This record gives sequence, C-alpha cells and structure tokens, in this order.
Amino acid sequence: MLVVTGGAGFIGSHVAELALSRGERVIVVDDLSSGDPMNVPRGAQLVVADVTRPEQLNRVIELARGEEVAIAHLAAVAGVVEASRSPARALEVNVVGTANVLELARRLDAYLALASSAAVYGEPSELPLKESSPTRPISLYGVSKLAAEQVTFSLAAEHGIRASALRLFNVYGPRMKPGPYASVVYNFLTAALRCEAPAIYGDGSATRDFVFVADVAEAFLRAAERRATGVFNVGTGRETSVTELLDLVSRVTGVRLEPRRAPPRPGDIGRSVADVRLAREALGWSPSVSLEEGLRRTYEWLRTLTPSTRTC
Repeated sequence: MLVVTGGAGFIGSHVAELALSRGERVIVVDDLSSGDPMNVPRGAQLVVADVTRPEQLNRVIELARGEEVAIAHLAAVAGVVEASRSPARALEVNVVGTANVLELARRLDAYLALASSAAVYGEPSELPLKESSPTRPISLYGVSKLAAEQVTFSLAAEHGIRASALRLFNVYGPRMKPGPYASVVYNFLTAALRCEAPAIYGDGSATRDFVFVADVAEAFLRAAERRATGVFNVGTGRETSVTELLDLVSRVTGVRLEPRRAPPRPGDIGRSVADVRLAREALGWSPSVSLEEGLRRTYEWLRTLTPSTRTC
C-alpha cells in the first residue's frame, strides 16, 4: 500500500496515479487547501486531513493497519514565493507536518520518501550539484525543506524508520499549478496559448534542471520499492537557461515569443543542475522524457484546459 500525502496536488497526484496503474492500493491524504480533488485518481481513497493536525491522521492508521505501507510525503507549502508569503504556515506544514508524518510512519512501521527540493543547496558552489554538495539555502522555502530533511533522518534514526529524501529539481508537466507565481514553464506555455509576452526575470541566463513529472513519480515508486535510504537528487543532469527554454517553447508551440524583461526575484539562484548518478545506482532510476517531449505533452494538456482560436 502507498500513502501519498499531498496526493491531490501536482506531483502527488501523479505518484498516486502511477502506483494505482501498477496494482497498488493507494490512500491520498490532502487537506485540499491547494490541492484539487479532481486530481485524485479514480481508485484512490481520499482522506481529507491536515498533516499539522496529527489527530486527523488517525483515519489513515485505521485504513492501513496490517498492510505493508510506504509513504510518499509530498504535502507542503511549495515554492519560494509561496513560502515567503506565508512563512509561519510554511514552517508549520513543511517541518512540523513532516514530524507528524514520521510519527504516522512509526505507528504503521512504514517506509517514508520525503519530497525535498534543490532549494536546499542555495547558490551552488559547484556544478553539477551532488547530494554531498554544501546546503546553504537562500530562501525560507529552502530552509524549511532542509529542516524537513533533518527532522526526517533524526526521527528515522531514533525510531528505526527506513526513510529517504528526494531532492526535486524543477518539476513540470500536466496539472502544474497556475497563478501569478507559477513556474517559468507554465508561464511560457500559457503565454504561447494566449499570444502574450512572457516575463523573463533577469537577463535570461539563469539555468535550471527541468524534470518531467512522470519521471519524478517513477523516482518515488523506485525508492518505495527498494526501501532506499538517504538523499537522492531527482533531475535530468541537463542545464537549460531561461532563454533556451523560451526558444524551445517557441519551437514546440509554433509561436514566436518575444519576452518582456523584469527584475530578478528575491530567492532565485543563478544556476542549477543535478548530478543524478546516485539515484541511478541506488534506485535504478533515470529520467526518460526529454525536455522537448515533456513540453509538448504539457502544452497539449494546457490546450485541453484553455482552447484558443487566436492566431499569433
């Protein structure tokens, strides 16, 4: 059985969906504050619960008792901007909530895979980023995720829980969260749909490691299957600048995008790319979806939501 906290969200719903497709019984735990119940895949059992309220997790214990359980812990206040806008809530959910889910794992004798973030590294002192690279987060979000890792491994050692932390790089794909602080991939693709000029923060030279959500879901299942322990980078190992991404989106969509420039955002780093050798060796995992193919799939999904008859 797989318990997916945050399973009504972007990444969590893909983890739940993939597990169901492989015959797993799945429980989704989500307070629906940012998740969408429409994201919960058919066949999963939804428990509406807030991970900061441990008494609300008792229903999961009732449903899962006696089963061999793995927990994919993705419930979080996610993203640099979201965390800085609600710092107390971000720390409560990302740190205290993680401690509560560790207690759930202890009571169920369950394995736990934590969704961490490349934000824990901060401005890199070396590239590509290895799991052993210094962790110097420059955003509250990164601080909260690093604290969540430390809570996870401290309590895991104390209670004999097998646990891992998957440091996710820039995840994109269907069911991405919209809004004014959406990811650069979402913003570029929706700009193409609407024939608008997307914003580039800074000069466009900032780089990221964009990893497709289906590959991320696969990494969680590999970790759970192998009961792997430790920290693992989940990216592609390929560095793409914002300008290169814009050109690729133009090619995929057939819309020539002319960006508007905006100042860099606080908490944004200059460069980022993962070394994924450890995940390859320990999890038997490697990314399979190219950036161009992933953008194409994401664009097709967006077109089903916002069909456009405009010609740019």
